[in-house]
Amino acid sequence: MRKVEGLTAGKIVYIITRREKEAFFIGIHNMKNLFSKLVNTKKLSIIIASFIVLLFSAGFITYETTKKSVTLSLNGDERVLKTHAATVQDLLDEADISLKSKDYLFPSKDSRVTDNLEVVWKSAKQVQLSTVNEEKTIWTTASTVKEFLKEQNITINEYDQVKPKPSTVLQKSMNVVVNKAFPLTLNDGGVVKEVWSTSTTVADFLKQQGITLAELDRVEPGLDSTVLENGMVNVIRVEKVTDVVEEPLSFAVVTQKDDNLDKGSEKVLTPGQEGLVSREYEIIKENGQEVSRTVLNETVIKDKVDQVVAVGAKEIAEIASRGGESGREMYVTATAYTASCSGCSGTTATGLNLHANPNAKVIAVDPSVIPLGSKVYVEGYGYAVASDTGGAIKGNKIDVFISSKQAAYQWGRKTVKIKVLD
Repeated sequence: MRKVEGLTAGKIVYIITRREKEAFFIGIHNMKNLFSKLVNTKKLSIIIASFIVLLFSAGFITYETTKKSVTLSLNGDERVLKTHAATVQDLLDEADISLKSKDYLFPSKDSRVTDNLEVVWKSAKQVQLSTVNEEKTIWTTASTVKEFLKEQNITINEYDQVKPKPSTVLQKSMNVVVNKAFPLTLNDGGVVKEVWSTSTTVADFLKQQGITLAELDRVEPGLDSTVLENGMVNVIRVEKVTDVVEEPLSFAVVTQKDDNLDKGSEKVLTPGQEGLVSREYEIIKENGQEVSRTVLNETVIKDKVDQVVAVGAKEIAEIASRGGESGREMYVTATAYTASCSGCSGTTATGLNLHANPNAKVIAVDPSVIPLGSKVYVEGYGYAVASDTGGAIKGNKIDVFISSKQAAYQWGRKTVKIKVLD
């Protein structure tokens, strides 16, 4: 017989085993046979019966008081038992528990049962564990998914993906899926950040990150590509816009020979004028930066006027000299300047206003080489007067005055032969 506490709230239940019942009734039967032979009277029978009840009660009380109290935890459900079981295995047999090799039991089944002993038993169950690298079946006594992962030495961080959730009660034949997160870099339209992912493809990764692609956007690597640990996913934001702007229309310089001008000299016949054109562009931008511009429409608002320049073709047979003396000849480096050049005042060193005299033939010289006021013939430019100076004009250098900025650019830098006449 055993007393069970906790099975029914507030009550103690005594359970008599089959073996105890059989022993009890055999004892009664034997006692009755013995006394029936000795005494046959009704009075004696009553006395004998009373004695038997008293004897049985004393034995029962002795039997019960010699039982040991044991706390048995069965899969987390605790029971307090009174038992004469000698070993933990006997105790499990009394509780009709079949012990399997994978089950958890403490203390071991061969341990002796003592008073106030605590016995813990957890039945093992098969669970499927799936990771990126493998799938395997495991016997476990863990109660929850979290306990199971700890049992398997699997550490989970906040970015890892576990199904079902770690707090889920572990069930037989349950499939536990663990996807470990890995770091990588995301560049979304020029905004770079470090992220964690459990995705296998770029498409899954973008979905996990909550990123939506517009029609023209593109991704590097492609959506079907595999996401790599410590890799980078570039989301290029592409936009197409149109823009209408008004732009200057450059004029051309048209030259024509003039036999009345000395060879090498020029004269502007028709000043050039810029035009104005309206252009509609299709502009492609990637991450906010323009990568291409295509003209869609073009409308001329103001026509340009080409500049016409007469170029001297007259051959100089003889260079006159002053006072019967021939001039000095030398080779110099010649550049060109205008009245509106950077740092220019428009007035020469000798006081000539070049703005008021755009057709004047003037050169800037180093006065220590060519005295100011000298008349000079410059090959390719014609007769000129040394009327100006310049900070960069030192030694055998001259700067020829040309009113047109574009013509001055065309002159460039060249080596010419000059003759100083006076």
